[in-house]
Amino acid sequence: MTTFSSRLSFVAAGTLLALTSLGAHAQFFDDRDARKAILELRQRMDAERAQSTAAQSRLIEEVQRSSNESAQLRGTVLDMQSQLEALRADIARLRGQNDQVQRDFAEAQKRQREGLTAYEDRLRKLEPFKVTVDNREFLADANEKRDYEAALATFRSGDFAAAQSVFLDFTRRYPSSGFMPSAQFWLGNAQYANRDYKGAVASLRAMAAAAPDHPRIADANLAIGNSLIELGDNAGARRSFETVVSRYPQSEAAGSARERLSKLK
Repeated sequence: MTTFSSRLSFVAAGTLLALTSLGAHAQFFDDRDARKAILELRQRMDAERAQSTAAQSRLIEEVQRSSNESAQLRGTVLDMQSQLEALRADIARLRGQNDQVQRDFAEAQKRQREGLTAYEDRLRKLEPFKVTVDNREFLADANEKRDYEAALATFRSGDFAAAQSVFLDFTRRYPSSGFMPSAQFWLGNAQYANRDYKGAVASLRAMAAAAPDHPRIADANLAIGNSLIELGDNAGARRSFETVVSRYPQSEAAGSARERLSKLK
């Protein structure tokens, strides 16, 4: 009984020892695998961490490069904007200059047109044109016409002294003028009115010699006769009156000449 129990205990103890050894061995293998797994996990983690770090570095570098490129791009954009603004300013300035040039050109054209018009006006004034005085048509310039009309207006105003002066000046200034015979006629009449009888005879005879067919020739010879009477030259006066009667019998001057002839001794 005791021996059996002892054997049974020994067997039980052996079995327990075998089981214990088997468990320890299994635990030993489990720990080694775990450590290996852990090492592998750590290696993978380190590798992933290194990859992550490298990726982060690359990303940072890319971000920095992008930032630098963005900064350069912004700088380029700013430069382009600055250049664009400068270009716009230049364009505006050139437009302003162009507008001013166009205004100056238009003003120059206007002055040129005005100057040309004024020049043509002066030419027209200087160019002879047809006038009719005492039923006689001839060419005259504006100055002749103006001065003659001014002198005649002075005579008709009754200022015979001034009329004599301006008509005498006219005959000296325009000796070849078509107004000359008429101017000499009115000069002679102004001289007669001023009792310058010798001057009147000289002016009227010059007029008769230069324009024997003048419409006022009969009146001129009548005035010559009247002036000669004042000078005491009755014979000369008679000849003048007879000329009026014989050559211009239908004129008003002829009637006055006949009346004067009847009174001459």
